[in-house]
Amino acid sequence: MAFYRKDPEMAFCLQGLLDRFEKEGRPNLQENIAITWIRYDKQSPSTSSGYGTGWNSNRNFYPASVVKIVYALATQVWLQKDLIVDSEELRRALHEMIANSNNDATSYILDLLTGTTSGPSLNDSNYQAWKVQRQLINHWLYDLRWPEIKHWNCSQKTWNEGPFGRDKDFYGKKNENRNIMTTDGSARIFESLMTFEMLPKLASEDLIKVFQRSLDPVRRKQDLENQVDGFLGAGLPLASKLWSKAGLMSEVRHDVAWWEAPKKNPMLAVVFTTGKELVKDQFLLPAISSELNKLAI
Repeated sequence: MAFYRKDPEMAFCLQGLLDRFEKEGRPNLQENIAITWIRYDKQSPSTSSGYGTGWNSNRNFYPASVVKIVYALATQVWLQKDLIVDSEELRRALHEMIANSNNDATSYILDLLTGTTSGPSLNDSNYQAWKVQRQLINHWLYDLRWPEIKHWNCSQKTWNEGPFGRDKDFYGKKNENRNIMTTDGSARIFESLMTFEMLPKLASEDLIKVFQRSLDPVRRKQDLENQVDGFLGAGLPLASKLWSKAGLMSEVRHDVAWWEAPKKNPMLAVVFTTGKELVKDQFLLPAISSELNKLAI
């Protein structure tokens, strides 16, 4: 059973959108896209107020930088449990990881959360111990007992070029141990942050600020990697409030976005796409959010 209430009308609308977008010149779109779409019926949403639908929403995808949402949330959970020490450097890395999708900052955060470091390959006994430590975030996710994240893997760093040494070993010979996430699970993780389910309110508000995106056209032109253009935020009215995290690499184009459009209740959408043609398609995600927003109340 999904964590949101299933809405047949929303499912019908989503199917119609995907049919239309596929016929516009995107062959096999419905095989290469996953979506979770949730609307909230209150101005102050809660984890019980969402109703929505999904498409391939429990299919595993390589998440690219979307995994940084998990690492950011884990950082706050670790802080609440006094498992790590707060510092200006931690806060700087957390901001850079989410606001600018910085991979070096992500590497620092993951090392801090798991007590591991990158480096050359290890002998077997040390490598086995290292792998146990690197899996700490997966163990935390498993302990949540959320069916949407049951088969996730969130244990790998993100890279500009690729892993080396012990990180390459950990990926496996065929990259079979890459990170894996789903749109339903990503939606539930982000909802837990935005509705203050996972963390105390002050800690949630502190983290939520890092995900906020500006829709101002001037500011977006000044930052070509703004995580809005080419993603869901680009399809929203400029007066909307947006919190999001995009993921983009040679194989995938993803976005997780919570927005509040003028005079409308909040909405959450997660869209994962795979394939070289969809990666290059800068119009699809904005078109999806634009159409979904028209259906908001």
